[in-house]
Amino acid sequence: MSETTPRGERKERTRRAILDAALRLAGEQTLAALSLRQVAKEVGVVPTAFYRHFDSLDDLGLALVDESFASLRGMLREVRQGAPAFNWIIDNSIDVVAAHAREHRAHFAFIARERGAGPTVVREEIRHQFELFERELAADLALLPGTDTWTREDLQVLANLIVTQMVAFGEQFVVVRGDAEEQLVERARRQLRMVLIGALSWRSGGATS
Repeated sequence: MSETTPRGERKERTRRAILDAALRLAGEQTLAALSLRQVAKEVGVVPTAFYRHFDSLDDLGLALVDESFASLRGMLREVRQGAPAFNWIIDNSIDVVAAHAREHRAHFAFIARERGAGPTVVREEIRHQFELFERELAADLALLPGTDTWTREDLQVLANLIVTQMVAFGEQFVVVRGDAEEQLVERARRQLRMVLIGALSWRSGGATS
């Protein structure tokens, strides 16, 4: 890196390099199994340089979680603000997750691994991010035709079912390639539509029509 590069830019490049290195190394083992020295060696900096950017490996993990969810959160929010129809939301959400997973496979794979085997603080943050998705989705579902008489709890149950299916889809999508991608997309659409068939006939209180 050139000595003429502004200090702030050099610092940001080093931070970026640390994030990328941790993401690569976490692809071979979980973040919980990594050491600070491993990350520093991968970047080519001394271990003490790490602390100029992150307080700990947990702090680094939280930064990767935030980075993994940030753009996806915004893209899905835009989908939900479109046409108020169940099928439209489902189809477009699947397309968004698939497109995002293609572009950010390493981040999707990171979330898939760390939500079950990562450090406690990282697992909790991933769970919190999924809960935020569910809350936002439940609020949007309340605006759709046919849900005006639903209880808040029932809306949250449906949101949980949808998010759970989307998470499973994303985790499977990052490990397939070629024609298998489209097959997985179509199966995910069918699965969620089946969920919606039951949802659209649901009446809060336990009765179905």
